[in-house]
Formats: sequence, structure tokens, C-alpha cells
Amino acid sequence: MSGGGIFDGQGSIAYEKNKDPHNRAFRVKLPINIRFDFVTNALIQDITSKDSKLFHVNVFECKNITLERFKVKAPADSPNTDGIHMGKPDGVNIIGCDIKTGDDCISVGDGTKNLDIKDITCGPGHGISIGSLGKFPNEEPVEGVKVTNCTITNTSNGARIKTWPSESPGIVSDIHFEVIIVNNVSSPILIDQKYCPWSKCKINEESKVKLSNISFKNIRGTFALLEAVKFICSGFLPCQNVELADIDIKHTGAEPATSQCLNVKPITSGKLNPTPCSSLVIYLFILYKLL
Repeated sequence: MSGGGIFDGQGSIAYEKNKDPHNRAFRVKLPINIRFDFVTNALIQDITSKDSKLFHVNVFECKNITLERFKVKAPADSPNTDGIHMGKPDGVNIIGCDIKTGDDCISVGDGTKNLDIKDITCGPGHGISIGSLGKFPNEEPVEGVKVTNCTITNTSNGARIKTWPSESPGIVSDIHFEVIIVNNVSSPILIDQKYCPWSKCKINEESKVKLSNISFKNIRGTFALLEAVKFICSGFLPCQNVELADIDIKHTGAEPATSQCLNVKPITSGKLNPTPCSSLVIYLFILYKLL
């Protein structure tokens, strides 16, 4: 698919109603701008998705497809408008894309294998996210995701992994974020195993999704909140083999950058700003266990 055309979803007529978290019946009826289901050996180039009412692109059970120079255009307040969402694909390449939307620029669902994301500009939006995962039973593992040479600007998150607490089991492994520039990103590096939008979950229980072999390397730039690095891992299945290397993220305000680590002991090397797992964080970890 090529040609430079624009798929205009005219989403503004639905955005206000879609913001209501209790209005699921309305949301599930909304159309996705473009769907690729059960597609093998495809190349999608120079296409634009504009103002979708829901996800801009959905990739489901596809093999060996590439989205190149794909553009997404939607306002920052457009809800549930993930730029590119995928579930159960194997061998997807997302290259040189420019994504501006109101939700995740790229969201990675269960069953994703061998995904290569590179040379992406993202923002506004919610960053590049693995998940959310663990909400539904029988989710397939997410394995082999590499995100490289991306620029993320004015987003709520940067490089993120998110799973639901107290839901279904799952596996996430071999996830690597490398050479990422963040500009005024609220939470640049985030593992959130207490993901609970609209408080619709058992927040005090632990996630059953196992996270292992994850790295964040050569990530630099600026962030808007106090915590540049935040790892909230499961107390039931603590994160394993999480690596941080060459991190240099400065706060846009006067306060110094901070970090939080819960149920994880990251492997560190190179420059680290902020320093992960400070003494205050260790104290919070102990306090959390006592509670």
C-alpha cells in the first residue's frame, strides 16, 4: 500500500463522548481507520491516518510486514487513539514514522514477536508502550521487541511497559529500548505493573505477568515530573534482568531528577542520571513490604 493518501476518520465528532470511562458500549462500536488482519509479506509506505475515532492502525496476526514513513495526525486530547496497535504479529518492522496522537504512539499487545521499531518521532501522545497486558486470560507471551533511535516529545510517557494488577498471568521478555531522546516527557522510563486506568482494578494486589531481560540504554533528554526512572514491578513476580546503561535525563524544573524502584534490582553501567534505587527508594521498598 502506497501513494501518499490520507485516511481521515473525522474523529472530532466522537472524542468528547469517548472520554467517558463508563461509556464502553459507545467505544467498542467506533471504527479503526486502517486494519491489517492476517496479512503476510506486505509493505505499507507514505500513508497518513488522520483523526481516527479509535486506533489509527490495528495489526493483527500479521507476518513479515513493514510500515515505513507512515504518519499519524490527531490532537493530544483525542482519547483511545493509539497510533499503531498490534496483537499476535511476528516479524513487524515500523520504520521512519511520525506519530502525533492522544494515546500510545505505538502499543504492543499480547503475542507480539520479533518487532523492530526504529527512527520514530512520537508526540504528543503516551509514548511507546508494551501493553497493557495481563487483563484477559490466555494472553500469549510478548518476546523480542527492539526500539531504537526514536525521539519522544511532550508525551506523558516515554519507554513504557504496563501490566494490570491482580489479573491474568503472562510473559514479557527480551524488550530493549536503545538510543532514545526524550523532550519534556513526564515519565521517560517506566515499568508499571500497577497499571489501573479509571481505578477499575484491584490496585492492592500484584500483577501475574512475569517481566525479564529488559534494557534501557543510551536514553537522554529532559522530563517534566520528578521521577525520570520509575520501576513498579510485581511483588508476586519481581522483574528479572532489568538493565540501565548510559541514562542522562534532566528535570525541566529546578528540582533534581529522582527515581523509584520497587521489586527490582536493576543492573547498571555507564553514566546514570538519575541514580536508580537511592536509599530513599530502598526505604520505600521496605515500607511497602511491611504494609
